[in-house]
Amino acid sequence: MFIRHGQPEWIRDGLNVENPPLTELGHAQARAMAQALAAEDFDEVYASPLLRARQTAAPLFEALDREEQIAPWLEEIRDPAWHGTPQEKAQAAYDELRARPVDDRWEGLHGGESIREFTERIRAGADDFFTERGMQRSAHDLPIWQIDEPGRRIALVAHAGTNSVSIAHLLGMQPTPWEWDRFVIGHTSVSRLEALELHDGFTFSLSKLSDVEHLASGQRTR
Repeated sequence: MFIRHGQPEWIRDGLNVENPPLTELGHAQARAMAQALAAEDFDEVYASPLLRARQTAAPLFEALDREEQIAPWLEEIRDPAWHGTPQEKAQAAYDELRARPVDDRWEGLHGGESIREFTERIRAGADDFFTERGMQRSAHDLPIWQIDEPGRRIALVAHAGTNSVSIAHLLGMQPTPWEWDRFVIGHTSVSRLEALELHDGFTFSLSKLSDVEHLASGQRTR
């Protein structure tokens, strides 16, 4: 299960905020998500090290009576050093990125982590994380996995980019430099993957994408 963080305070007083906290609405979204998942059984729950993800996961850890667990590999793509600069600077950079030819998008934002490096980092991190838990991709052209415990339930609280790249990887999809647009994932949404048994192993089925039924209509943002 992949959970996105709540609404973050990207802009404060017209200036960009690095590693932002949640807004008031973001905290309300996180509480609603935790309440919706409180009755579920998880073998493991982890959060990204970034503040918005940790604050989102906090009420879930509390509802499940668990200590906070951090998985560093879940960190979102690293933006340029924009903290304290006018919000227009970040908006102009994103507009420039979207206007590029698709092959040039792999380079990402100037001064930040490239989308290619980010995609490789998340895929490698996911492989290491799941291998430690007895799940490995088979040497096959098709996305077939060997899974020691197919019923194991893991919840990861992270980000739109991290979750999108991870979901595409588990489904066996070719990476693109626009994963944030390929999977539209709302704040505190829940995306679920299930292991489907095949003759040669398992494949993954995306049973829910960006489920926000736990949020009132006025709380749904992205």
